[in-house]
Amino acid sequence: MTRAHILEVWIGSTCLLLLMAGALFFIHWHTHRPLSLQGAVTVQDADSRKEQPIADVEVTADLGTGAATSDSTGLFKLPLRRFVRRGQPLVLHFRNPLYRPLDMNDFVGDKLYVVHMLPVSTAPPPANQPMIKVANVQVRYSIRAMTELNVGSAVKTFQIENKGNVPCKKQRPCSPYGKWRAALGSATLEAGTGNEFRNARASCIAGPCPFTKIESDHYSGGQTFMVSARDWSDTATFLLEAEVFHSMVSEVVHQSYPVIFGEGLNFTLPSKAEGVSVEADLDGQTIIFPLGPALFLSWATCNARVNPDETRVYRCELKPGYRF
Repeated sequence: MTRAHILEVWIGSTCLLLLMAGALFFIHWHTHRPLSLQGAVTVQDADSRKEQPIADVEVTADLGTGAATSDSTGLFKLPLRRFVRRGQPLVLHFRNPLYRPLDMNDFVGDKLYVVHMLPVSTAPPPANQPMIKVANVQVRYSIRAMTELNVGSAVKTFQIENKGNVPCKKQRPCSPYGKWRAALGSATLEAGTGNEFRNARASCIAGPCPFTKIESDHYSGGQTFMVSARDWSDTATFLLEAEVFHSMVSEVVHQSYPVIFGEGLNFTLPSKAEGVSVEADLDGQTIIFPLGPALFLSWATCNARVNPDETRVYRCELKPGYRF
């Protein structure tokens, strides 16, 4: 064998050893990457339409590297310590001052963690204190734009029933990346003869909203608003809402009618909404309550979250002593 041949063999062997070392390093790095848990926190309720997302829940785990906080959709992502592997038992802790502390025994798995929390019990009003009735609730707001006459609003809810953490196995429909079995659903709003929709919007309002997606909203400013959505976790509830306009000059003040489930009401507003107020009859007396940036109502506790398209989703829960 010539010296040139020996050199070629040596170079080839060296390259092969380097490739093998690189492959081993990649496998070691890939199998020892830190894992993270992903899930959503909602209110626990027998009616899935009332499973509102809970924001600002502190999430910790005995195998975690720190604390995570749920966002406005209830989503949390909790990184785990290095070398934690799937199948290891762990304890998750969920804390929010408005809800009962929750400790959940589970295991590290390749799944979505959907958690339901119970609100802190509030003392009922004294037996001799009558309940104040809240009725005829409307939402008012203004938009700085020329517009036609707002003759009302149309709302509709629909649910997509599904069970989370079921592998798709290529049986459509699936989650966006094909991992989990999904379900599809749709709903349609009709404006009526001579009317048209404006500010049409669709949002997930209950259930594990981070694991849902509005697939399409077939709307071009006409008389029909149709929405289809995908859900790849537990059952979720969606809200369609739009103002109904007639072709004539109108005031700049808009009205919207919230959807009421139990002791909570839900409504959505377009991104440019200003001067939001709630009009309601309290024991037969009509009163207008400015909502303000603090979202304060004397008879309800409200919160809001912003969708990716900058529309806002509001949820108000009655305070003790009031009823719808």
